[in-house]
Amino acid sequence: MVTIYDIAKKANVSAMTVSRVINNSGRISEKTRIKVKKIMEEMNYVPNSMARSLVLQETKILSLLITDITNPFFTTLARGAEDAAMRRGYKLLFGNSDENLQKEKEYVDMMLTARVDGVLFAPTGDASLEHLSILRTHNIPLVLLDREVPGFETDMVLGDSRAGARQLVEHLISLGHKRIALLNGPLHVSTARHRLAGYKEALKLNDLAYDDRLVVELDYKPAAENLAMDSLLQQTDPPTAIFAANNFLAIGAIRSLRAKGISVPKQISVVCFDDFGESLSLDPFLTVASQPAYQFGALGIQLLIERIQDKSEGDYRKIVLPPELIIRSSAQALNIM
Repeated sequence: MVTIYDIAKKANVSAMTVSRVINNSGRISEKTRIKVKKIMEEMNYVPNSMARSLVLQETKILSLLITDITNPFFTTLARGAEDAAMRRGYKLLFGNSDENLQKEKEYVDMMLTARVDGVLFAPTGDASLEHLSILRTHNIPLVLLDREVPGFETDMVLGDSRAGARQLVEHLISLGHKRIALLNGPLHVSTARHRLAGYKEALKLNDLAYDDRLVVELDYKPAAENLAMDSLLQQTDPPTAIFAANNFLAIGAIRSLRAKGISVPKQISVVCFDDFGESLSLDPFLTVASQPAYQFGALGIQLLIERIQDKSEGDYRKIVLPPELIIRSSAQALNIM
C-alpha cells in the first residue's frame, strides 16, 4: 500500500508537505502542490480518511435523518442535501425514522458511533427533544428541517405551514365551500399544529364557524383515512371539501372516496399540503401548497457546514420558506341547488 512517505520520497519533499497537500492546509507553493498531486495520481495513492479525521478532528461525513423516504417531499429534500454536501466535499449518511421514535433513537446512536461532523434532523415530533439533547451533549452541530421541537434552540429550515394552510382553505372558500374538513397529522408534530392554526385562521377571516367534528387527527401516512371519511360523510351536514395536511393523506382520502363511488372534484373537492414531485408531473391533478423541498435540503446543509466551521454557540438562524399555491383540477366551485 502506498503511503505518504512513498509520495514524499519520490517528490523529494517532506512527509509533512505531502500531508499539507492532502489536507489543503499550510503554506505550500503552487508548483510543489501540483508536483505532489501528480505523483499521487501516478502512484494511485488513496488518502487514509480515518487517519485524516483523527488529525483534523473531522470525518467530512454528515447525517440526514428524515421521517419518511417514500414521501416525495423528503425524497427531493434529500437530493438537495446530498447535492449541496457533495459540492462542499462532504459525504452524507441517510436515515429514515418512519415517524418512529425508537427507530429515530437507533439512528442517533449510529450518528454518535460514526462520529459525523453534523446532523440534519427532521424530528418525529416533540418527543424528539431527548434525542436532540443527546446530540447536543456530544457537541454535534444540528440543523432542524421541516419541523421544530419546543424547548430546543438550533438552526432551522422550516416551511410556513400556517400560511400555506390558510391559502388552501381560502381557495376552497372562494369556490363557495363552507363545510371544509381537515385531515390533519398528529398534534405532537409542529407542522400539524401550524396547519390547524392556518385552517382556523382562514375560517375566522371569512366569518365561518369552526366545527371540531370536521377535524380528524391521523398519522402523516396513509392508514385510517377510510374510517375518517366514513365519520365525515355520515354527518347530517357533511363536508363539501377536504383539506389534507400532506400529500399522503390526500391520496388516502381520494382512494377512500373513489371506493365509495364519490367523484373528486365533482362531488367533493380535495386540496393538500406538499406536491408530488416529478413522479406525477405528466398528469398533475391536486391543488397543493407546494414547498421548495430541494431548497430545504440545500439550505440545511449550508447552515450546518457554516456552523461546523464556525464552531460557535448561540445566534441561531431560522429560515422560513414560503409555500406556493398551485391551483389544479381537484377542487371546483360548489354547485348550490
